[in-house]
Amino acid sequence: MQKGSINVQTENIFPIIKKFLYSDNEIFLRELVSNAVDATQKLKALVSMGKTDTELGDLTIEIKLDTKKKQLIISDKGIGMTADEVEKYINNIAFSGANDFLEKYKGVDAANLIGHFGLGFYSAFMVADTVEILTKSYQKDAVAVRWKCDGSTEFTLKEDKKSDRGTDIILHISEEAKEFLDEYKILNLLKKYGKFLPVPIRFGNEKKWEKPEGEEKEKEIEVPRIINNTNPIWKIAPSELKPEDYEKFYRELYPYSFEQPLFNIHINVDYPFNLTGILYFPKVKERIDIQKNKIQLYCNQVFITDNLEGVVPEFLMLLHGVIDSPDIPLNVSRSYLQSDNNVKKISAHISKKVADKLEEMFNTNREDFESKWDDIKTFIQYGILTDEKFYDRAKNFILLKNTENKYFTIEEYQKHIELLQKDKNGTLVHLYLTNEEEQYAPLMEAKEKGYDVLNFDGILDMHFVNFLEQKTEKTSFVRIDSDVIDKLIQKEDALPSKLSEEEQKTIKEIIEKNINKDTFTVVLENMQETDSPIYITKPEFLRRFNDMQKMTGEMSFYGMQADKVNLNVNVNHPLIYSLLKENDEAKKDTITKQLIDIAMLSQQMLKGEALSNFIKRSIDIMK
Repeated sequence: MQKGSINVQTENIFPIIKKFLYSDNEIFLRELVSNAVDATQKLKALVSMGKTDTELGDLTIEIKLDTKKKQLIISDKGIGMTADEVEKYINNIAFSGANDFLEKYKGVDAANLIGHFGLGFYSAFMVADTVEILTKSYQKDAVAVRWKCDGSTEFTLKEDKKSDRGTDIILHISEEAKEFLDEYKILNLLKKYGKFLPVPIRFGNEKKWEKPEGEEKEKEIEVPRIINNTNPIWKIAPSELKPEDYEKFYRELYPYSFEQPLFNIHINVDYPFNLTGILYFPKVKERIDIQKNKIQLYCNQVFITDNLEGVVPEFLMLLHGVIDSPDIPLNVSRSYLQSDNNVKKISAHISKKVADKLEEMFNTNREDFESKWDDIKTFIQYGILTDEKFYDRAKNFILLKNTENKYFTIEEYQKHIELLQKDKNGTLVHLYLTNEEEQYAPLMEAKEKGYDVLNFDGILDMHFVNFLEQKTEKTSFVRIDSDVIDKLIQKEDALPSKLSEEEQKTIKEIIEKNINKDTFTVVLENMQETDSPIYITKPEFLRRFNDMQKMTGEMSFYGMQADKVNLNVNVNHPLIYSLLKENDEAKKDTITKQLIDIAMLSQQMLKGEALSNFIKRSIDIMK
């Protein structure tokens, strides 16, 4: 038997592992199982290259839990190690990495830096008082050896008995980490970190109902519990897959999701880096739901993280799915991932692939793309608003929907309205509404005049409107109740007023006598006699600001002014003119109040006592 001391030049690594890495101690299982997978894959590679005639046999990695002995055992049938290899890879290489770790990250919470410095195996000491390695090399006439260490720098290495090749890692779980002696805890960790590892992982048995051959009824039988799918569909060529394969895999990823995704993107890139994955588009309609755990990041099928904040563009986190790349470091912190050049390139490429897929859908089957637009619009708008490069790719398939439920690209819509909806300065006026029910009256007025109106009822539409105005020249967007429509699209000089300046002053005084000046600003307008006598509007910039303020929940620095609206009075309307001729002051007030209330009613502004008074007054007038 050999006894020895692990050479750690700076100081003892074990207290540092426990101190700095204890908060993330569950990753020990990922590290040890990943090592077992690596040992298995190396053996398969040697066999495939003809460098050994070893019979592979069953390569299943087995995890065993012995609660009585307080042991957790990870066993593989991989390449194994000789005594010299244990000395080299366990005692020397790992701890040369340990010295680097101590020098570079001393005093830093470096929970995910273990494997990066060759310390993957030693993460076992985060949960174990003593760790044993029982291993036998695949090489002919190899002798099995047992390495043992109690968490100090002392170890023992001796020959032992082991009939089959491979390695058993035996963890004597410490009292502080006894949670890892719970079967369901281990099962959940294996599913979290090893769900798609390329070698079968067995953990105990499970009961299943199956119908034995030749029998009529199903029976409950006990079978080995394999926790992983060794060949997930992102590793399969898209040409070999059917739509139902993608649907089934989505259920595998999200078993508790009630909605099916709209469609998916299968990423399969081998240059200039390796990248595979499947991204699913959920419906994004009611709200922006940035779920930081819906895209899972893998390195060679080993789970890294599902918190990709700052790693991929934020809008991509609206998607669901899997990204896998051997070019992404496995054992590093998220802050490292955010600054890694490979990760940045991969992130940009994913964004490009998403845009390419959407453009392909638009070009190959526009009708189907339009049918999905309302469900993916928010995602596309979010990408455009937060990623300039995404806008450059997406501008060709951005759609605008009008109140007739017809869809247009930006360029198509500009051609659609250029004859009727230009002002006298040549600016294209895009009329829109945000709530058809509330803005029904001005919508009808716009349609009567032959104007087209866009439907902007999405949660990001106001931000999107501002963005489009900045990106397109001689273009304005105005809500249909922002002003009198003929004033918005004014090709000629305004109509002359039928009233003198003195008469207009009198009309303004009559109106102002019957309004709350904190709510309304009276604006006299020269409109057609057939237009409404009184019409409520809100200046576009103030109304838009107010809409965005409600969306963000922030207080307006305009105070109450954000709620102030214009009361537009059509001085050419016969009813307005009749107010000048009315000598009965009570009747004059009644007519004025009735006209104002009708305008308020059309904007859903008449409520409570004011609505009750309007109803009573209407009945009196009818009498």
